Amino acid sequence: MSVLTWLYDAQVSIAGHPITWREIIGNGFGFASAIGGLRRRVWAWPVGIVGNVLLLSVFLAATFDAHAQVPLFGQAGRQVFFILTSLYGWWRWQELRRGRVDGTAITPRWATTSERLACLVAAAAGVLVLQWVFAVIGAGWPAPRWYFWCDAWIFVGSMLATYAMARGWTDFWLVWIAVDAVGVPLLWHSGYYPTAVLFLVYGALVTYGFVVWLRVSRTEPQLHQPEKVNA
Repeated sequence: MSVLTWLYDAQVSIAGHPITWREIIGNGFGFASAIGGLRRRVWAWPVGIVGNVLLLSVFLAATFDAHAQVPLFGQAGRQVFFILTSLYGWWRWQELRRGRVDGTAITPRWATTSERLACLVAAAAGVLVLQWVFAVIGAGWPAPRWYFWCDAWIFVGSMLATYAMARGWTDFWLVWIAVDAVGVPLLWHSGYYPTAVLFLVYGALVTYGFVVWLRVSRTEPQLHQPEKVNA
């Protein structure tokens, strides 16, 4: 137990701010997962799940430690849904990968108008409900209302982007850009500096990923038959 406690509490000081190794390593797994997603590799999903578990422990820390950072319940909750959505994405990409000889799992495409409309309606409803839920739960400090709207969008936008990635929609990169635009200032405001910096790096990676998937969506359908899998 003493070893496990040490591993859980281990931290490093960066610019005078104590940061747990769980947060650093969890973000490292998240970044590796993003690279795997860009390359359309199945291993992106299990790697991302490991990062989600580590970051979940970081965002929930304040629930058990009065001296920990201010909790972000939206950030914590989305890690749970990340894991569930990633299990779906892992299964789906494994199914789609069968019969492909280049090692990739999917051929990117744009979401259809009906798919896009359904996601937008679901996202709007999700943000509306969750900002109220987060406000009722509270942030552990007198947070302004905009704080809960931002946390709700990060939660919903992240779920939408992960689901769209599982479906192989090129749109998911654009959703991540919108999530980063809100997530970076909110994380910085809350003292999660490594995660905020990683989100900035994600911004560059996501932009590059969008260009790569857009190019592939225009050329690869000539090389592969349309993929079909249940769900």
